[in-house]
Amino acid sequence: MLRRLDEINVGETGRIKNIEGEGRIRRRLFDMGITPGAEVYLRKRAPLGDPIEITIRGYELTLRKQEANFVLVEDGKETK
Repeated sequence: MLRRLDEINVGETGRIKNIEGEGRIRRRLFDMGITPGAEVYLRKRAPLGDPIEITIRGYELTLRKQEANFVLVEDGKETK
């Protein structure tokens, strides 16, 4: 099942399937290593839901909810 990165729960993993958006935002996400095929793990979510912290390609990355909305993720497994 495909979901947006900002919709997955803390502790879940998934594989990036597609990056939506165009121009600067798409390029920015690619430059941060958010590319199709990469595995992503949602580490933390701020108390009000924005920003979120993910682990991708071995490093931690903080994204605004608005940026995470452009990333489509295929469900992985839940980790505790």
